[in-house]
Amino acid sequence: MAENGRSPRRFELLELKGKQGRSYELLTPETTAGQAREEGGQWRSLNKYALACALLASLNSTLLGYDIGVIAGAVLFIKEDLGISEVQEEVLVGSLNIVSLVGAASAGRIADAVGRRWTMAIAALFFLVGAGIMGVAPHFGLLMVGRLLEGIGVGFALMIAPVYTAEVSPASSRGFLVSLPEIFINIGILLGYMISYFFSGLPSNVNWRLMLGVGMLPALVLAFGVILMPESPRWLVMQNRLDEAEVVLRKTSRDEAEANVRLQQIMDAAGITVDGSGTHRGENSEGQGVWKELLWPTAPVRRMLVVALGVQFFQQASGIDATVYYSPVVFSHAGISGRSGVLLATILVGLSKTLFILVATIYLDRLGRRPLLLTSAIGMTFSLFLLAIGFLFLNITPTDDIPDPAASSGPGFVAILAILAICSYVAFFSVGFGPIVWVLTSEIFPLRLRAQAMGLGIVMNRLASGTVALTFLSMARAMSIAGTFFLFASIAALSAIFVYTFIPETKGRTLEEIAKHFEVDSDPSQASYSLELSRTLPHDGAGIASPRIGQIRKTDEEAILMQPELGLGAPSIEDDDDLVLLRHDSLMAPQTGASRKELMMKVKAIKKQGNSSESSRFRSQRPPSFDGPPETSTIPRP
Repeated sequence: MAENGRSPRRFELLELKGKQGRSYELLTPETTAGQAREEGGQWRSLNKYALACALLASLNSTLLGYDIGVIAGAVLFIKEDLGISEVQEEVLVGSLNIVSLVGAASAGRIADAVGRRWTMAIAALFFLVGAGIMGVAPHFGLLMVGRLLEGIGVGFALMIAPVYTAEVSPASSRGFLVSLPEIFINIGILLGYMISYFFSGLPSNVNWRLMLGVGMLPALVLAFGVILMPESPRWLVMQNRLDEAEVVLRKTSRDEAEANVRLQQIMDAAGITVDGSGTHRGENSEGQGVWKELLWPTAPVRRMLVVALGVQFFQQASGIDATVYYSPVVFSHAGISGRSGVLLATILVGLSKTLFILVATIYLDRLGRRPLLLTSAIGMTFSLFLLAIGFLFLNITPTDDIPDPAASSGPGFVAILAILAICSYVAFFSVGFGPIVWVLTSEIFPLRLRAQAMGLGIVMNRLASGTVALTFLSMARAMSIAGTFFLFASIAALSAIFVYTFIPETKGRTLEEIAKHFEVDSDPSQASYSLELSRTLPHDGAGIASPRIGQIRKTDEEAILMQPELGLGAPSIEDDDDLVLLRHDSLMAPQTGASRKELMMKVKAIKKQGNSSESSRFRSQRPPSFDGPPETSTIPRP
């Protein structure tokens, strides 16, 4: 790092050299001192207790994934056994997504009322009853009853799993942990495909019942898992149960100091104060006016909603559920013969989707959200165009019948191209739009809005998904299957433009810091900055940066020296202490994936706001000590 053997190990720093060997240090927005990873990487610092909580919560997603995967194979035999029509097939497949709107719309309010844990138990109950009814249904009507109950459970599960995981996770590993629900969706899809193939050899009046009935097993596991899970610390704070929240935060944080800082940030976000007598008062803990704030939003909330609803729409509108639900139809259309061959091809799709989700899991907290989303959108666009071009070679007109999966049609090279293109499509989806949509939606809203805003995002997601699932076969007849995939490819291309224009980088920030980002005025001249005091201490011959010992924040005409943060003591400031530029709003815009050179140029521009070359050194005069109450002092602004 800087000269004189000073090498802060805990922070990823950018450096500007000053006079007399002094340096200016810029912490990139994703690596603030409050959540910097310890040396050794993400995996060494991963909190095992938080991981266990996230894994249990992700069982909700396994239920959804299994249903998506198993219905694709089961419907082939349901048509034969119950004699349902093509329209009934579309209703059976697509109705789950529409009915899930009921669960999604009510899950936020229920999660705020009874807690995140018991909301998961409600989701498991709906899945358990729904799967049981579907497994014994003697006719299409009762089959739909079970399907509708499962749909309500889907709405609950999609909302609660990422919200709970985001609220339990520390910032340094939140991206990885919140992506786990999407991993478990893919595992569930793969299991559904495999179970369908395994039972496909049984009589058609038995096999689909076993396929659907097996869905009761993960629901039972989740119901028992809820007993072992702690409640979300953020929900506990909203209920003024601060002692219980502190216990959970200590288990899910690196150390006591980090737990104290997280608790204080959550209390500030929830409007919780503690008076001298120890009585806890919550200004926002009742959630009053949440829907009013979401439906008639202020400018910051409007920006959050654009991001959340936009990514949820594009995730489904690009056709992922049509590809997964109707992959047997697509493959038979491409010329793969026999039900066994079709189901084997769907297993390949499930494997691709599951394996590539691991790429996002590994790199989500390293590369960030924006780069992976852009890669995902561009890759999906290319893959869908390739698939559509392949179907053009078949010369199938819109009036041609959708082929039976037991039959064969089309040249062999189209079948190979279809498998490769669909595997490529689901792989690129899994790299970005699959997991990151849930990460973003669960982390950008402030605490008072998070649960119900997540429910609103799920409503958009399920509307888009249900529309695609309900109309795919009809669109394939009306505009050909090639035309349908050209439409999906065009929507995927639009998603890339949306990501580039609207999506900010949230990697490494606490949930409270992310919410504050959207409150920044879009006028760059109004941007504020924050300075952090950091001391370099000797350690085995090398410098190591100490925790933050205080902050200096800009007001209208002067900088105010603030008290140190909770749990970090009140040391005096020495002459040789560094003032580190921790955050500047212009560095937290959507283009925060800027290169080192671009960041350096921004810092230099910020420094020019100072009154002289000496005052722009951030430490040209000695600040007052922290003894006593906060003291106001005019400190030269960078």
